[in-house]
Amino acid sequence: MGGPGPDSLYHPTKKPSKVSATTITAIPSAMVVASGKRRKMFSFAIITVLCSLCYLLGVWQHTTIIPTSASVSSLSTAFPCKALTANSSEIKIKSSRISTTVPLDFTTHHSAESDHLVSVSTGQGSAPKSYPPCHVRYSEYTPCEDQKRSLKFTRERLIYRERHCPSKEEVLKCRIPAPFGYKNPFKWPVSRDLAWYANVPHKELTVEKAVQNWIRFEGDRFRFPGGGTMFPHGADAYIDDIGKLINLHDGSIRTAIDTGCGVASWGAYLLSRNILAMSFAPRDTHEAQVQFALERGVPALIGVMASKRLPYPSRAFDMAHCSRCLIPWAEYDGVFLIEVDRVLRPGGYWILSGPPIRWRKYWNGWERTKEDLNAEQTSIEKVASSLCWKKVVEKDDIAIWQKPSNHMNCKLNRKQLGQKPPFCPAAQDPDHAWYTNMETCLTPLPEVSNKEQVAGGEVAKWPKRLNEIPPRISKGTVSGVTGEMFLKDAELWKRRVSYYKTVNNQLGQAGRYRNLLDMNANLGGFAAALVNDPLWVMNVVPVEAKINTLGVIYERGLIGTYQDWCEAMSTYPRTYDLIHADSVITMYENRCEMEDILLEMDRILRPEGSVIFRDDVDVLVKVKRITDALKWDSQIIDHEDGPLEREKLLFAVKLYWTAPSPHQPQHHHANSQ
Repeated sequence: MGGPGPDSLYHPTKKPSKVSATTITAIPSAMVVASGKRRKMFSFAIITVLCSLCYLLGVWQHTTIIPTSASVSSLSTAFPCKALTANSSEIKIKSSRISTTVPLDFTTHHSAESDHLVSVSTGQGSAPKSYPPCHVRYSEYTPCEDQKRSLKFTRERLIYRERHCPSKEEVLKCRIPAPFGYKNPFKWPVSRDLAWYANVPHKELTVEKAVQNWIRFEGDRFRFPGGGTMFPHGADAYIDDIGKLINLHDGSIRTAIDTGCGVASWGAYLLSRNILAMSFAPRDTHEAQVQFALERGVPALIGVMASKRLPYPSRAFDMAHCSRCLIPWAEYDGVFLIEVDRVLRPGGYWILSGPPIRWRKYWNGWERTKEDLNAEQTSIEKVASSLCWKKVVEKDDIAIWQKPSNHMNCKLNRKQLGQKPPFCPAAQDPDHAWYTNMETCLTPLPEVSNKEQVAGGEVAKWPKRLNEIPPRISKGTVSGVTGEMFLKDAELWKRRVSYYKTVNNQLGQAGRYRNLLDMNANLGGFAAALVNDPLWVMNVVPVEAKINTLGVIYERGLIGTYQDWCEAMSTYPRTYDLIHADSVITMYENRCEMEDILLEMDRILRPEGSVIFRDDVDVLVKVKRITDALKWDSQIIDHEDGPLEREKLLFAVKLYWTAPSPHQPQHHHANSQ
């Protein structure tokens, strides 16, 4: 039997080919008429054959899966989907025709080489629902850190700067615009030092932090010299100074957290040393500091140390850092330092520079009295000692403490002295960190049999730790996950990412994508498979996930956070270049509106950014209807194991559009608030 021509099939090693139609021809059976007396029998047989063929063709037309060769090289699309072109008509998966496909364009068109930037106003199109552009005043909207809403909450302990998300009635149903003139960021590593002014049009820091060498404005761009409040000679030199005090080069330190990060120069320059830092700062008077960090291609989140635990598991970071971060470490019974202790790995380091360290030299410039600064440092030393930390060194502007590798000695000493804070109850989950109150109790480390053991298990040095079975799994503390399952998962994601790169060839090109988000990271396999590429992945473990695996992700030397996808993420619009969503929509079915999750994805995705959905085909059909209304270019393709799998993939590209020129009036925007 003849079939569709080779050009009508979807080949995963290239973009979908454009076809005009799909034809099906039947080869009639060879029949020999023996005599004129058998003509009636011949006619009857012909009618029977034709009726059978019509029946089979009708069944084939209404079947959702098209059998094809099992060869990956000739994989056909079981659910061909239209792209969002001006002349395309709405797709219906179960229609009587196979719709044509056009290639998805994953490349960028609005970068340093672009001379003409355009803004796009929304139209109703053929989608069943339309999501109009929001007003330009929402171009930097962070729903859960909205400055107007925050004023309703107390300023005590900076609680008003914590997450306070909008009610269901307040959620915007419009698309957040990029500022007029938006361009794709510079490619890494150039982006570490440069960002487009049009992307983050804020000059406040260039004035406020001019002396400290944070950031400079140069024509149409910002330059980041790498300076900071306590490292005016640059973050690189400052990190070298730290490296003379503790070992930053042997792979024992891989994950770090920077509290009150500024524009994240510390984290930016650690990357060249294979150290991955999670930087965070509140959305405050230092306008857009986290946004600058993200434009530079450096991992960062909006966050603050106030009344809630940081959204990370216990024993996550090898190193914590505060450079004049202005956190009152000794106040509130030391609760903020107790929280740092919770997220530090056994044997991890806490680095403090700035007030009150070296107060004898700087007290006058800090406009504080010697007595005040001396009292503050004494209080910090006392809290650190109560946590059983050991002060490693204080030299020049830097002081470093180390957390013990286990609590064996600590428990004995505290039992004799009756010291505060007390240990937290054994029933308290140290990894529960989503809207969880900080408490003034010390998180106990897992038990050990001798003083030399590392509590919870020792992790290998980087890069070996990425692929070794993490201690949480080898010790059986992650319910339902074995070492064998971990190794199989790692191989599975290598194969899946390899397949992704054949569909989206831009994923394999260095520099096209820098900031990636995995919305349901599980064991971190997606990020691990991309570790050799010049990018980083924010691994999210949804709070609704059946198993909390974020601790495993950190033990592998990767970074991530907790998140409820019924709420907005603590980040700025246009944070990510590529978003990976594995079974996220199914996970949140009947929990919140699908459109709200997709609108949030649209908010945090850059223009011309890409999305990869992996889910049941029926779910993806619904997703595609909404992404069409969001003006994304998208296509459903087969699973890497072939067309007979119900799980499919939806590849999408957010089309480029911006707010109109400030010299043009605003039209057709949503006034939702």
